[in-house]
Amino acid sequence: MSFTAAGYVLLPVLPELLLSVCAMILLMIGAFNGARATNTIIALAIFFLVCTAAVIVVSPGGKVETFGGSFVLDDFARFLKLLTLLGSAATLILSIEFLQDQSRRMFEFAVLVLLSTVGMMILISAGDLIALYLGLELMSLALYVVAASHRDNAKSTEAGLKYFVLGALSSGMLLYGASLIYGFTGTVSFAGIATAATAGNVGLMFGLVFLLAGLCFKVSAVPFHMWTPDVYEGAPTPVTAFFASAPKVAALAVFTRVTMTAFPEITHQWQQIVVFVSIASMALGSFAAIGQTNIKRLMAYSSIGHMGFALVGLAAGTAEGAQGVLVYIAIYVMMTLGTFAIILAMKRNGEAVETISDFAGLARTNPMLAFFLAMLLFSLAGIPPLAGFFAKFYVFMAAINAGLFTLAVLGVLASVVGAYYYLYIVKVMYFDEPIGAVQPMRMELRSVLAVAGLFNILFAVYPGPLVSAASAAAKSLF
Repeated sequence: MSFTAAGYVLLPVLPELLLSVCAMILLMIGAFNGARATNTIIALAIFFLVCTAAVIVVSPGGKVETFGGSFVLDDFARFLKLLTLLGSAATLILSIEFLQDQSRRMFEFAVLVLLSTVGMMILISAGDLIALYLGLELMSLALYVVAASHRDNAKSTEAGLKYFVLGALSSGMLLYGASLIYGFTGTVSFAGIATAATAGNVGLMFGLVFLLAGLCFKVSAVPFHMWTPDVYEGAPTPVTAFFASAPKVAALAVFTRVTMTAFPEITHQWQQIVVFVSIASMALGSFAAIGQTNIKRLMAYSSIGHMGFALVGLAAGTAEGAQGVLVYIAIYVMMTLGTFAIILAMKRNGEAVETISDFAGLARTNPMLAFFLAMLLFSLAGIPPLAGFFAKFYVFMAAINAGLFTLAVLGVLASVVGAYYYLYIVKVMYFDEPIGAVQPMRMELRSVLAVAGLFNILFAVYPGPLVSAASAAAKSLF
């Protein structure tokens, strides 16, 4: 069966079309039924995300292009789209309790998450600068709104406004870079840019710098990380969990695709930028988190550091490096979702607690919760044999094999410094006097924590499927 419109094959964009139609259906249900339809819409949104993932899984393999090469569906895109859908679905599961409060019942939340996910999927499959920008803006516009979704909370509104203003600035930089690249190469397609890009072109280098600056903002890499701690702290916790998972996958995906497929001839030039950004992000993420007292701010600096580690793999500029990035981001998403499930579960007398001192003595009042959080924190610190160790192992090995010894050594040193603040939380849970018992963990939070926690603990036993899938996905770029 030929699935076409206006001469273009639509089969590669079927998941995006399906999810867009589903978002419109949910919007109509919400418009006619109001806030009372919130629970139904969230349940349907999770179901639609699972259906979209199933469509991607059963889609034919190999590389397919449509819309004149501006939309590419390959193994790289399939791997990262599935990861994005997982992050979005888990976020909606984590947000069920938050949206049950009468003052926060808003059906729009699930619709915005779906539309943002459509943007991420377009971004992952972008084959030219125009598709890249369209995907980026669709993703970002929905994120600006969900950051400020808790309208009665001044911090949430401030977080949304900060993210919007800085996001608009980064979009302007990215567009300026894209226009320079188009001006100096005469094409917007990544394949065309790869043919036209030469080492001595100064104008092209300026364009590349501005383009990468815009992408660095989206992955919250230094020096474009300013928004991250404030937005993570101010946004509602389920929204913070969303920011820390699915959008990071999409942004890292496009970062990898742009550098590897549009600029393979000038790898040495963009490699220098990525190495600098990677070292700066690892250093800031490791040192700035030490003084934090709020767990969400600490997770923000942790996320900056982890993006630095992921970029170590990208800096290698090889298929092995791309595989390292994919393994890293997959493990990072699981670690982050598990940690945020526990942060959301930390409630005393109906009030959410977010300061690190509130975790005092958790091992005595709730040993299972403390055990899982300790395992996730050890994994984030990169301690073997947990999944986080393997994530760092793959990116550092790629850097070493590419001859970037200094970068790998600095990465290991940053890991050692970063371990301090993760271990500090473990010390607070296990050795400080208990403050009081936390409320029992809700079923949906428990399900996310069980999957993420067991994945982290048992990854070393059977890493094969993820590593081989990441390897196949990385090879499809080259």
